[in-house]
Amino acid sequence: MFSPWQIARGEVVGTPVDASQDFTQRDSVYFVPEKIATFDPATGEGSLQWNRYKQQPGISFNKIDVPYSRAESDEFPGTEYDRDPQLPFSVSFVSPRTVRLRFATRGKSLESGESLMLDGPVSKDDSWQAEETDEAISFKSVAGQVRIQKNPWRIEIRDAAGKLLTQTRTVAATGTYAAPTPFSFVRRARDLGHSTAASFQLAHDEKIFGCGESFTRLDKRGQKILLYLRDAMGVQTPKMYKPIPFFLSNRGYGMFVHTSAPVTCDFGHDFDEANVLYTGDEQIDIFVFVGSPKEILTEYTAVTGRSPLPPLWSFGLWMSRITYKSEAEVREVAAKLRDHKIPCDVIHLDTGWFETDWQCNYKFAPSRFDDPAKMIADLRADGFRTSLWQLPYFTTKNELYDTIVADGYSVRNEGGTLPYLDAILDFSNPQTVVWYQGLLGDLLKLGVGAIKVDFGEDAPLHGVYASGRTGWYEHNLYPLRYNKTVAEITKKITGDDIIWARSAWAGSQRYPLHWGGDSENTDSAMAATLRAGLSLGMCGFSYWSHDVGGFVNQPSPDLYRRWLPFGMLTSHSRCHGAPPREPWEYGEEFENDFRRAVELKYKLMPYVYAQAKLCSEQGHPLLRTLFFEYPDDPTSWLVEDEYMFGSDLLVAPLFTNVDSRNVYLPPGNWVDYQSGENYAGGKWHDIATGEIPIVLLVRSGAVIPHLAVSQSTDQMDWKDIELRVFGEVADSSVAYVSLPDGDLQQIRLTTTGNKSTIQNDPYAGQVTWRVITP
Repeated sequence: MFSPWQIARGEVVGTPVDASQDFTQRDSVYFVPEKIATFDPATGEGSLQWNRYKQQPGISFNKIDVPYSRAESDEFPGTEYDRDPQLPFSVSFVSPRTVRLRFATRGKSLESGESLMLDGPVSKDDSWQAEETDEAISFKSVAGQVRIQKNPWRIEIRDAAGKLLTQTRTVAATGTYAAPTPFSFVRRARDLGHSTAASFQLAHDEKIFGCGESFTRLDKRGQKILLYLRDAMGVQTPKMYKPIPFFLSNRGYGMFVHTSAPVTCDFGHDFDEANVLYTGDEQIDIFVFVGSPKEILTEYTAVTGRSPLPPLWSFGLWMSRITYKSEAEVREVAAKLRDHKIPCDVIHLDTGWFETDWQCNYKFAPSRFDDPAKMIADLRADGFRTSLWQLPYFTTKNELYDTIVADGYSVRNEGGTLPYLDAILDFSNPQTVVWYQGLLGDLLKLGVGAIKVDFGEDAPLHGVYASGRTGWYEHNLYPLRYNKTVAEITKKITGDDIIWARSAWAGSQRYPLHWGGDSENTDSAMAATLRAGLSLGMCGFSYWSHDVGGFVNQPSPDLYRRWLPFGMLTSHSRCHGAPPREPWEYGEEFENDFRRAVELKYKLMPYVYAQAKLCSEQGHPLLRTLFFEYPDDPTSWLVEDEYMFGSDLLVAPLFTNVDSRNVYLPPGNWVDYQSGENYAGGKWHDIATGEIPIVLLVRSGAVIPHLAVSQSTDQMDWKDIELRVFGEVADSSVAYVSLPDGDLQQIRLTTTGNKSTIQNDPYAGQVTWRVITP
C-alpha cells in the first residue's frame, strides 16, 4: 500500500498527483496571511505578513483532531530566517471585469515573464478607482469591486452593485471546531519547496462548473478534482485527458489558476463552505472574472486565447475505425460512401497505415499503399480530405528511436541521461520541434488535411526537460506544446487551423480541435461524454468532438443509432472505434437512419458555420449548457443531459432505447424541429422523437439558414440558401450567415402578417434567398 506522500510524488507511474496531499503532512509548516505590511493603491503592489502555523494533534472525548496552532521558528540560525515573513503580493486589473491576484512565497519579486498559457502580454486596465481608509483599500469599476481588508487580511470580490460574490478564508475566517485549509502556503519537508492553497468562501447554494473535460457530474460542488493529465482509459472516471484550471460559479464569477504545476480543486468536498485551490506552484497567480457566464468566458479567453475558425470541410462527417490498413480498403470505403449517398468530408486512417501497426515512422506501408500521393489526390477530387494518426512516443523497435535519443530530442530520465521506457518527444526543445515538424510537413505536403494529435497525457513527472524544468511543471504543459507544434506546421503548409487532439491544458483552445477520448459503448458513457463536452466548453473550447457510438467495442445498432444524431449536432462529427463503423455493415434500415442523421447536419451547415464564427469571435462554445444562454433561469443550471447547439437549437439526446423523453425547456416558446409542434418554455415536457432519434427544438422566432443536401462541403451550393423561420414570427428577425471564406453577416427579415421578406442583402444578389415561414 502506497502512502499519500508516495502517491503525491508519483511513485506509481501515471498516478494523478493530488496537490492537496502536501497540506496533510504533519511535518509541513504552514504560513497564513495575517495582515498587510505595506501597500500602494496606485501600483497595486505591497507585502503581506504571513504567520507561521503547525497542525498539532489534540485529544478530546477519545478522539484526536489536528487544529492549526501558532508555531515558533525552527530554522537555524534564527537571525537569518523570519518566523512570520513579509512577502510580496499584488492586485492588478486586466479589464473592468478581470482582476489578477498574485502572491509570492519567497522574498523575491513576483514573476511576470512570458507564459505559454497566456495569449500574449496581459492587458492593463486603468478604469478601476481606488479608495483607502484605515481599515481597507477598495477598488471599483463599472463591472465589479475588490475590497482588501488590512488587518486581519481578507480580499472580497463583489459585483458592480456591491453584492459579495466570494472572499478569501484564513484561519480565523469562521468559528468552527473543524480545521479547513486556510489561504496559505506550506513548506514541504520532503524538499523544502512550497505548495500553495488559495481558499475562498462558497455560498450555501453555490454551483461550480468547468475544470476541463470532466466526466463527473456537471456541477462540481462537493467534488475534489485533480487537474493532472492522465490517459483516462474511458469516460466514466475522475481522470481527465483535458484538465483545465478554470471554473465559473453561478454566483457571477470565474477563476483561472495560472500554473502548469499539479492543481487540486476542492469545491466544498472537505469543508462545505470552502473552495480551496491547491497547487504545487510556489506562487499563487489567480485571474478572477466577474459577470454572466458569457461575459466570464469572453474575459477568460481574452487572457488565454480563442479558437480560430477551423476549415468548413472539418465540420462535415469524419469516417474512421480502428483501423483502415490499406489503400484498397480506404478507396473501397470512400467509394461506398458515395455510392450509398452518405455525405462525408474526411477519411481518417488510424494506427494501421504504417508497415507495423502502431509503429509510427511517418511512412505509408509500401506493402499496402501503392501510391499514397495519388490515393490522397483522388480522394480529394471526390470531396474527401485525409486525416492521419500518430503519437509522440517511440519504442526501441521504432526506426526513429536511435535518432531521437542520439540527437537529444526526447525527455531525459530523472538521472538526466537516457529516456524512459519509450523515447517521448520533448517539445520544450526547439530542435525537437523543427525535426518533428519536418516529418509532419512531408505528409502535409503530400496532401494530408489533418494530423491526429493523439496521446500527450504521459509526459514523465520526474523527467528532465530542455526547458530546464522537470515534469512537475512540464507534465501538464506538454499537450499545449504538442498541440501548438502540430497546429503551426499544419497552418503553415495547408493554411488551415485544424488538428485532431486528445490532450489539452489551458491555452490549448487556440489550436482546435479536440475530441473526447476512449469512451465505452454504453448509455452511461454517452451521457458522461456529453457532460465532458459541456464542461470543456465552459473552459473556452469552442470546438469539440467525440467517437460516435463509443470507442472500445463495436456498438450495438441501437446505441449507435441514438448516439449518431448527438454526434452530428456537435461542432465536429467522427465515427470511430472498434470495427465495423460503416453504416452499410448494420443493414439497410440502419443505413437509412444513419443517412438521415448525417444529412441533418449538412442541411444545417450554414447555421453551424455562422454560429462557429460567432464562437471564435467571442470565445464561446458551440456546444453549450442551457444556463449559458439562460443564466437567469434557476432550472437551467440543474440540467446536464441537454444542451444548446449554438444560440437557437436545443438538443436532448436519447440515453436509453425510448421513443420520447422528458425535456426541460428554458423560458420562451419552442418549436419541435421534426414535428413543428409548439411548446411553452419554463417547464418540463415529455417530447416524442421523429424519424431521427433525438429531440431537437428551435427557439421560437429564430431564423435558421439551410442548404440542400450535398455529398461533401465542396459540393455545397452557397448561392441558394433557405431561411426557415420557426414559431412565432417576430416583427424583425435576424439570421446569421457566412459564406465560405467570407465575413459573418446579418440578414434582417421584416414580417407582415405571416409573410417575411428580406430587408437587407449584404451579398448584393450573389445569393438566392428563399424564406420559409410557419
